Amino acid sequence: MLQKVSSRLLRCGASTLPIRRSHAYSGNPTGLGALGSLFRVHPSVSQALAEHQPVVALESTIITHGMPFPYNLSTAMEVESLVRAQGAIPATVGVLRGRVHVGLSSEELEYLARSEGSLKISRRDLPYAISKGLSGGTTVSATMIAAHSAGIPVFVTGGIGGVHRGGEHSLDVSADLTELGRTPVAVVSAGVKSILDIGRTLEFLETQGVCVATYGLSNNFPAFFSPQSGFTSPYHVRDPEEAAKLIEGTLSLGLQSGLLIAVPICEEHAAVGQQIDDAIQTAVAEASFEEIRGKDVTPFILRRVNELTKGKSLEANVALIHNNAKVGSQIACELAKLRHDRKRKQPATYHVMNSPESKSEIVVIGGINVDFIAKGKTEKLVFGQTNPGSVCQSFGGVGRNIADILSRLGRRVLFISAIGSDSHSHAVLNYCQHMNTSGIARLADQRTATYCAVITESGELSLGLGDMDIHQQITEQYVSSFEGQLSSASLVCLDGNLPVSTIDYVCGRAKELALSVWYEPTDSVKASKPFQSESWKQLSYSSPNLAELCTMNTTLGLQTPDVFPSSLGDVLSCALALSRPLLEHLHCLIVTLGSDGVLVCGRHDGNGSVHLRPRVEGETRGRLCALHYASLPVTAEIVNVSGAGDSLAGSIMAGVIQGQDTDSCVRMGLQAARLSLASQHPIDPLLCMDSVDPYKTLSQAWPKPHFLWID
Repeated sequence: MLQKVSSRLLRCGASTLPIRRSHAYSGNPTGLGALGSLFRVHPSVSQALAEHQPVVALESTIITHGMPFPYNLSTAMEVESLVRAQGAIPATVGVLRGRVHVGLSSEELEYLARSEGSLKISRRDLPYAISKGLSGGTTVSATMIAAHSAGIPVFVTGGIGGVHRGGEHSLDVSADLTELGRTPVAVVSAGVKSILDIGRTLEFLETQGVCVATYGLSNNFPAFFSPQSGFTSPYHVRDPEEAAKLIEGTLSLGLQSGLLIAVPICEEHAAVGQQIDDAIQTAVAEASFEEIRGKDVTPFILRRVNELTKGKSLEANVALIHNNAKVGSQIACELAKLRHDRKRKQPATYHVMNSPESKSEIVVIGGINVDFIAKGKTEKLVFGQTNPGSVCQSFGGVGRNIADILSRLGRRVLFISAIGSDSHSHAVLNYCQHMNTSGIARLADQRTATYCAVITESGELSLGLGDMDIHQQITEQYVSSFEGQLSSASLVCLDGNLPVSTIDYVCGRAKELALSVWYEPTDSVKASKPFQSESWKQLSYSSPNLAELCTMNTTLGLQTPDVFPSSLGDVLSCALALSRPLLEHLHCLIVTLGSDGVLVCGRHDGNGSVHLRPRVEGETRGRLCALHYASLPVTAEIVNVSGAGDSLAGSIMAGVIQGQDTDSCVRMGLQAARLSLASQHPIDPLLCMDSVDPYKTLSQAWPKPHFLWID
């Protein structure tokens, strides 16, 4: 079915952008906002960053322009393996079909390796490649931009660009140098290619304020194939630990500039350096004679040098890259260790209020944020200048939102989370007085999570920034202290902000205690967390959108469509196909489809509906089926899009616990989502059972849901 859907969508030229979670009910089913639609971080990279594991960024012009196929592919895969062998996670950066990918799958690596006519993408070329939906390899400058955007501090490459010979007249200076002056990423390379003016390159880096250090016992600055260029670095670092300390010092100062760690080529491969240098001189002369200019110079010279040295330069090039990857990964590991040790010296102190005596029906474990919503007064915001608008503060976080709405709907809820000991924490607790906050830990020397969203006049997300590190402190050890409340709960809800280890712990306890667990994926990256192990088989419910549902399938190694559908029929077919394998273990999936409504997938209850209530041991399992509910029209102005999906999920949970039928549960959710869109807060403070009661809120009859069997 997936193959049929994919091929049909491709023929129709459907959009390749995933459905955005925050607009589950805003009338805009596609797009991830200004940044989300342009960048894709591979789940393994995102998870490693969230858990503060070492990650190494890798460029891709060596794949698209540096070596012929299949050497380019094998080298790329070998480099990634070397990074993993040192204990780090590789994140090869590339542009595929107009999206910047941070971390590539093996299929995506091969796609770039085989592509003919791929662009060589620097900072200058990124807007064009994205606007045209093109693919290509990222240079040092473009890779630095992507790495910094993803939060990766260490980037390994072969050699950086520099000032070209005669650059004082031609002004031919690589964008790599200016990028090093304005993007705080540590670049590990074999120095500068000997075809360049190394002296002027070092002078230019000094002008840009870039710290340069040679890796090893001397200050000799390497020249790619040669460990010595005749020039010296201002500094040197002897080992990975010293390099890590230099990087941490640079980044901690907030200078907004990068640094260069120059790694000399291994001695065994440096022996052919003179032969390669001679070939380079010949190739440079040929390039000048043939009037080859700009970004075409380096690929031409590398190809000619490989021909002139009968492959020895290629062997040396591969060895050099391998050595850089090894050293860079060791540095990244030391940097992660340094940061971990520093954080460990300031251990988190948990201050928890005494828990009330009453038992909780539902335990919600997840994030809590202070949200700042900046809304422009124009449809199009102009970056780089002040735009007219309004700014309001609200309190969000997926877990908090769900606990909030459940409390307002009269359910007994225990919310387990973590906040800092700062001014934001006081504001949060004051706002959440109607909730049971006894499970919220207040951590000394930690910051309460904050999120800032910049939206247009119509509610479209233009930019989002979040400081969510504290969510990693919601550990399995802390959650285990609420064992009694967990074991007696009718439902446990987890949000995707939690560490994987905490999700695994709760799922493990769910298996032992026969608990019903609801997973709220949060976004298309975090959706993968339970599916990285067998934990997902202990989930009872989940409420993904189509992009998150794709991530779940992909994480399990299942086929997913390359593009997302546009017509309702294709949307439903795709959602059903993606839901089918997950329903082998999950009791029910509530798939949000933006303006196309909600699709509830599960087992037939024998009465023409989906069995939504928690299953009972020994209960006969019906045939797989689904109900499609159309979205409600939004007549009021859309004020806030951050809580609609959480309002839907929380209201459905409330209905399930109340014993409501499936239609009533979903209609409660749809009404709560509509109220959320018109409120300045993620959860409407005036929300109550009467305001979401499906028999009291709609002036006309509810449309009948569409029933479908799942083959």
